[in-house]
Amino acid sequence: MATINFGGISLGMPELSHANGKGYGNCVSVKVVPRKRFVSASASASANSMESPGSATDQKPEIELEFIGPKPESDGKYPVERAKAISGEKLLRNIMSDNKIELYATYGKVMNCGGGGSCGTCIVEILDGNDLLNERTNTELRYLKKNPESWRLACQTIVGNKENSGKVVVQRIPQWKK
Repeated sequence: MATINFGGISLGMPELSHANGKGYGNCVSVKVVPRKRFVSASASASANSMESPGSATDQKPEIELEFIGPKPESDGKYPVERAKAISGEKLLRNIMSDNKIELYATYGKVMNCGGGGSCGTCIVEILDGNDLLNERTNTELRYLKKNPESWRLACQTIVGNKENSGKVVVQRIPQWKK
């Protein structure tokens, strides 16, 4: 049996034959055999230098988000929803989706592009914390050129930069504000 190794996967290709002794031609049987990996670790630290689990060195910076609803409630106050995200790891659209926070107006619920940046239905307004977000992308510059600088496309907006932490306040569906 012939064996071929591809960095961690071994492929074995046995000779195949039919009952009459003739080969099967192009038929090949492939057997995938995972390669064992050995990991060694050594620990030589004093008790004073060891950090406890969950210490500041283990934790990634977080961004707190506040999402203000598009319309006031009967008492005149705008509803507020809150979420947290690891800095620099997610798009604003995904954070809202993961936390079941409404992003789209009626039309956008049906006609959005699914986060591809080609429809402009996920517009939000950043009321505070714009410095904690990435710069506007070329897609945003194209879709939002006639809108205020504080307006962003949620599908193009990365929350944080893996090093910063703070609070971002987002107005959902700003085009509904009067």
